[in-house]
Amino acid sequence: MSEQITLYGYWRSSAAYRVRICLNLKEIQYESKSVHLVREGGEQHSEEYHKLNASELVPVLVDGELRLNQSLAIIQYLDENYPDVAVIPKRSPLRYQALSMAQDIAIEIHPLNNLRVLQYLEGELACDAERKVAWIHHWINKGFSSLEEKLAAHRKTYGDCKFSLTDSPSIVDICLVPQVYNALRFGVDLATYPIINSIVEACYQLPAFIDAMPEHQPDANS
Repeated sequence: MSEQITLYGYWRSSAAYRVRICLNLKEIQYESKSVHLVREGGEQHSEEYHKLNASELVPVLVDGELRLNQSLAIIQYLDENYPDVAVIPKRSPLRYQALSMAQDIAIEIHPLNNLRVLQYLEGELACDAERKVAWIHHWINKGFSSLEEKLAAHRKTYGDCKFSLTDSPSIVDICLVPQVYNALRFGVDLATYPIINSIVEACYQLPAFIDAMPEHQPDANS
């Protein structure tokens, strides 16, 4: 671990958004470096950035000699190496429920609406704007419907809680807030997800979530 952590990201990247929330919750100071995903074909495809992450995706966390991509791996690394504030429950079954629900969002919902997927739909498959939006709405609603059901079942078993699994924010909330932001950006009607809405409302009472919002980043709207 070094004295200076650097996060390579983009203001509107859901995955980078997750890591910002985690860093904020843990009160870890970091330097933010913007990788513009659209300008001039996308800076993530530059030779310099390719050397940092051959996957050509954000985020990348640099901590000393460590170069780590994939937001869930970064969050787990931060939780294990900066443990003062835990975002992954330590004990089962909550630990594995948290990891499972986080993956429901970050692996099952988010990638289908990621920038490079949407660019492929528009470019290679000649998908028009209406069909692209229909694609986005379909996969977000499918994912949120099952997640809402799982959150309801959790509450029946363990009782009501402020955030996804407990009365403190976890990796599930870290993944959920950016995905809800993404859904609202594309006009998804979230009225049928009362538990998800209540969780996000609770998250936005915390400075860690507010400060991590895309519009609050130095490269916002660039």
